[in-house]
Amino acid sequence: MAFQQGLSGLSAASKSLDVIGHNIANSNTTGFKASRAEFSEMIATAVGSAGGNDAGIGVTLDTVAQQFTQGNISITGNTLDVAINGNGFFQVRQPDGSMAYTRAGNFKLDDQGNMITNGAAQLMGYPVDPLTGERSSISVIPLVFPTGAPIPARQTGEVTVAMNLDARATDAAGDPAATPPVSATPRTTYGTSLNVYDSQGVAVPVSLYFQKTGTANTWDVYDRLDDPTASPPVVATPVGQLVFNGAGVLQSGSPLTLTVDPSKTNPNNPPAAFAVTLDLSAATQFGTKFAVSDLTQDGYTAGQLTGITIGSDGTLMTQYSNGVSRPEGQIALASFRNAQGLEDVGNNLWVETSSSGQPVLGAPLDGNFGTLRAGALEDSNVDLTAELVNMMTAQRAYQANAQTIKTQDQVLATLVNLR
Repeated sequence: MAFQQGLSGLSAASKSLDVIGHNIANSNTTGFKASRAEFSEMIATAVGSAGGNDAGIGVTLDTVAQQFTQGNISITGNTLDVAINGNGFFQVRQPDGSMAYTRAGNFKLDDQGNMITNGAAQLMGYPVDPLTGERSSISVIPLVFPTGAPIPARQTGEVTVAMNLDARATDAAGDPAATPPVSATPRTTYGTSLNVYDSQGVAVPVSLYFQKTGTANTWDVYDRLDDPTASPPVVATPVGQLVFNGAGVLQSGSPLTLTVDPSKTNPNNPPAAFAVTLDLSAATQFGTKFAVSDLTQDGYTAGQLTGITIGSDGTLMTQYSNGVSRPEGQIALASFRNAQGLEDVGNNLWVETSSSGQPVLGAPLDGNFGTLRAGALEDSNVDLTAELVNMMTAQRAYQANAQTIKTQDQVLATLVNLR
């Protein structure tokens, strides 16, 4: 008697229930992708038969296929949570050094500053130049942040000033012979100051003074005042001269070079004096009062990491206690020719196989890669309603196959009892 069909049906229904149960159990697992049991029939072909009259002998499990559809994105508010909206996988390096891939973006920082998964796998990304924000290599590396030590200080290289010099200003030297007499204008009338930083991160105050000359539309630029109390008295000399045209637009005089002496504020083995470029290209000379609209410099002191933000393109922006914000890396994404060929190894990870093909790496928003959503996670793509219906269907299939075995048993018993 043929019990094979019923037995294979029981096995298939049991395996289907295993897959459904696994899906339901992971319905709240971040980045989980549901699976589907796929079956095919089995046929016993007799030698020399013409075909078409062979009885089937049951069913077999062909494969358990993963369904890489997009899961819902839930807002968490956690800075290090990242969801992929679209195509791609995060690439992570496991503790044994091998590469794996995941859609679960619930990352953490360890005590070394590594961005890791719950299983201690390191998130991979591209290094970037913190000054320009441009990718500095096409090779991916583990993303690491300076949590244990401050970022080093940066010496100021450029100062930028945007301002307006009053076109109504008279010659700073004055004219006591005029009627009425014109008093001299103190050099401090048109001036501003800021702190620059030496190579040790020590702030050095720098003052800038602008003094109208006797030549029309021309201003001398100073970085210090006269010191009549010195011995001998010190008379400051201009570091440059600004020349405007009749429309108040700067014609010449920018950039200038300032020499900064750190020993004024850094007496303990200070670094040598250094040059700073003074960009005054945005200066104007209009008939309104003197005003500085922008005053910036590119140096800073050392700073501790205080925060991280992640952009939609995967750029990791870091904030430091010295007020500096700069990019420290860019998250890489991987895609595969055949994602269903990936092997699920648990812990929300997949590894490549010969069936999946090798990973193609890129940055979010590049090509067909998706975008990233910071402060959010991708939910499991399990449809609980559909899984519950599938479970009932598998249960009925199991019962029906058990019934065929029971019927075969009754038929066998009838044959045995023939007299």
